[in-house]
Amino acid sequence: MLSSGSNRGMDSTATRAPSLPAAEAAATPLWLVCLAGALALAVAMGIGRFAFTPLLPLMQREAFIGSAEGAWLAAVNYLGYLVGALTASRLARHPRRLVLGSLVGTALVTAGAGVLHGFPAWLLLRGAAGVLSAWVMVGVSAWAIAALARGGRPEWGGWVYAGVGLGIMGAGGLGVTRAGDGAAALWLELGLLAVPALVAVAWAWKRDAAPAAAPAAAAPQPALGGVPRGNRGLVIAYGTFGFGYILPATYLPAMARTLVDDPRLFGLAWPAFGLAAAVSTLVAGRLLKRFRLFDVWAFCHGLMALGVLLPLFSLSGWSIGAAALAVGGTFMVATMAGLQLARARAAHHPAPLLSRMVAAFATGQIAGPLVALGVARLTGGNGTEPTLALAALLLVGTAIWLARQED
Repeated sequence: MLSSGSNRGMDSTATRAPSLPAAEAAATPLWLVCLAGALALAVAMGIGRFAFTPLLPLMQREAFIGSAEGAWLAAVNYLGYLVGALTASRLARHPRRLVLGSLVGTALVTAGAGVLHGFPAWLLLRGAAGVLSAWVMVGVSAWAIAALARGGRPEWGGWVYAGVGLGIMGAGGLGVTRAGDGAAALWLELGLLAVPALVAVAWAWKRDAAPAAAPAAAAPQPALGGVPRGNRGLVIAYGTFGFGYILPATYLPAMARTLVDDPRLFGLAWPAFGLAAAVSTLVAGRLLKRFRLFDVWAFCHGLMALGVLLPLFSLSGWSIGAAALAVGGTFMVATMAGLQLARARAAHHPAPLLSRMVAAFATGQIAGPLVALGVARLTGGNGTEPTLALAALLLVGTAIWLARQED
């Protein structure tokens, strides 16, 4: 499905930037910028946003929540992420404060899940974690990516975003190695794990004498209207991507638990997912420069659909592992390809199209667990499997549509 070709019209800042004089470069060494950005995203995304995934089967095993409560907790976290993304522009004029404050909040709400009990409290904590993770994502992009551009190494951004996968892998690994501690203790341990990362990020920023530029999103947000004609399909495809990836990203460890009740074994799916995400982010830069963006995105949808379908045809250890690698290895690449393509399609004024795509993606994430819950209530059975089949069908359809598009 991949074919070589130039990405005409692609925003050149996505792949290269002119080197700047040393006096204008960030005071922080660029390797430290990457480390600090990756650690911040590891905490915000791997712990704050996605630690719920490996802990969900443990919480169910210990009778804290059932399937319906799990779906609501997942959905409210994704809703919080949408709210955070929509409000971050008002706060991102000071990205360092935004990120540091959000990391402190992430540590507190994560540890709070191990102290506070009851479904209403967990709803509030998961919603807050979603908001905070979005603020960190915006703040890190405002500081780290700008610092790398000032240093003439914007392509090193892949190391920053690898933090998402590394955080997922770390949270999942802790869940495997310390599963015997129980879900409540693991929430507390994950909250404590965020503290060293917070200290490292604060230390890195203290060394950075260069002012952090506010992101373009800090300007007043345009209305979602004004999207250039002919791009509605991109919005639909990006929303389908959000719907498709979030189901395995939420339920893979829970599906593994149906095979074996040992947390040290069913929890392995999530570290594999994170490892694939981290590695794919590092190689994505070369893929996006060598192949057409449409083809890269289409390939990701096709491989993701295969990962979504595998557990439906064969619910086994190898199928769960292959699904984790297929979905984990494509969701960050699809994210990067889709947003770069949006910038290329609306080079003069990309904000409306980007806003619409992000909103569609977030809506798809929210819809995934809720559709599974609705199907379960309508059928009286397992709603996850029919919803996974629907997601795979939509992913295949959008993959075909993307591959047929012209630059």
